[in-house]
Parts: sequence; C-alpha cells; structure tokens
Amino acid sequence: MDFWPEFLASSSGREFVAGGFGGIAGVISGYPLDTLRIRQQSSKNNGSAFGILRKMVAREGAGSLYRGMAAPLASVTFQNAIVFQTYASLSRAFDPSDSAKDPPSYKSVALGGIGTGGLQSLLLSPVELIKIRLQLQNTNQSKESTTTTTSPIKVAKNIWRKEGLRGIYRGLGITVIRDAPSHGVYFWTYEYMREHFHPGCRTSSKESLNTMLVSGGSAGVASWVCCYPFDVVKTRLQGQTLSAIKYKGIYDCFAKSVKEEGYQVLWRGLGTAVSRAFVVNGAVFAAYEFSLRFLFNNGNIQMQETL
Repeated sequence: MDFWPEFLASSSGREFVAGGFGGIAGVISGYPLDTLRIRQQSSKNNGSAFGILRKMVAREGAGSLYRGMAAPLASVTFQNAIVFQTYASLSRAFDPSDSAKDPPSYKSVALGGIGTGGLQSLLLSPVELIKIRLQLQNTNQSKESTTTTTSPIKVAKNIWRKEGLRGIYRGLGITVIRDAPSHGVYFWTYEYMREHFHPGCRTSSKESLNTMLVSGGSAGVASWVCCYPFDVVKTRLQGQTLSAIKYKGIYDCFAKSVKEEGYQVLWRGLGTAVSRAFVVNGAVFAAYEFSLRFLFNNGNIQMQETL
C-alpha cells in the first residue's frame, strides 16, 4: 500500500518514473522514421527514405510505419526508466566529489553513460530483435513465411520455438558494442550542450524548453553518428531468420556487406537516423526533465523563457 509514496519520495524512484515518461515520448515521436531506417539498412537497393516511405504507404498502408511499435512501447517505460536511473546512480558513483549538490563531472557523466549502455543491452537486444523482425515483414530479407503478423508476442514465441534462448539474444554482442560507447557520448553531449546554452543550469535546474530540446536532439545525433556502422551490422544480424542465415557473426556480416555493397553501406540510412534522433531525443530529455522537476517540486515547474 505504501510502496509508491515511499518509492516516489526517493531520488531514485523519481528518476525511474521520469525516465519512463521520457521513453514513451521518444518512441511515439520517432517510430515512423525508425521503420524507414530499418528498411534502408536491410535493403540492397540504396533507396531514399522518401521513396521507401511512398512505397510502404502505397503497398502496406500508413499503419505499416508503426508496425512493431507495441514491442518497444510495452517495454520502453521500464527500459528507459532503468537507463536513466542507472545513469544517475553510476555518474554519481564515478564522481570523486563528495558534494551531493554539485553535478557530476563530465568524465563521470561519460563513464556512467558507458556503463549504462552496456547494462541496458541485456534488456534492449531481445526487444529490438522482435521489432526488427516485424519491421522487415514483406521484404526480401523476411520471407520465411507468407503470414504477416503485428503481434510481438507471436513473433517472440516463433523465435523461441525455432531458435531458443540463443535466437532471442541474437545480436547481443553487437548491441553491447554499439550501446556502451554511444551512451557515453550521448549523456556527455547532453550535459555539455545544456550547460553551453544555459550556463549554470546543471546546478540550478532552470533552463528553457528550447535548451532541453536542442541539447537532447544534439545528444541523439552525436551518439548515432559515432555508432552507426555497428547499428547497420546489428540490423542485418537480427533481421536474418534461422532458415536464411547469411552472416555467421559480426565480422562476417561486416566483411560481406562491404564486399557486396561497398563501405557506403555502413552509413546507409544515416540521414533518416539522425533526423529521427534529433526529434526523439529532444522529446525524451524534455519529457524526462519536466517529469523530474514536477516530481521533485511537488508539481511546481520553474522554466526559463529563452534558450
């Protein structure tokens, strides 16, 4: 009966809840662009995002842009909540300062982000596997069955039945390689940019909505640029089914992709990814900061009016 009041009374509890709201905002705002990115990465034809969008809507309907969203949306509240809570705890743990009032150093922020990215991969990898399988339905890479399903649970059961735990965690290694350094860049960029735009805001927690949006968007773009080739490899590894195994591992996927399509394949869909990243992560950090301040200030939010 008293769990939630006590949980929300702690800083960890508030960070957990605020992170959940941030994750929901991010998924809803950027999922269509994520679907286009996955289609671009998996296709041998280097089509434009607009061309793929037009074909998808004409052949499969506008709803195809949101196919598979239930999987990340169902888990993203918990996942993003864990990410922000873990990051807050690790960044404070790595900070040599004993003062609880001072914000963690930039080095501590980066180290906390790296640790958070590695840990969250354990939860994120199966979710992204299911999402990618759903997003790639009706493509040449996913023609194991002529049956189309929009149920993440059915896809998960099918993978478990045919491939077991190894199939569910296909791509875990490349997910860790992608997420650990990119999360270090992600949180460092956000903290640096918000302080650059609004000096003193890391201490006072007073800044404008524009600062949150631009800083969060910049963090998302920076993290995607530094890890994008790994994401292309991850998409291809997780998109293949048991009956059509083309890549034996990370290096094999990298080598075959480059040999067949050139080094440009490693950056295919980057424009779509960074566009989505700016929108999504601006929404994520804005929702997180608003929720956090609402919870810490008992519903009173103080904001600055300018960037």
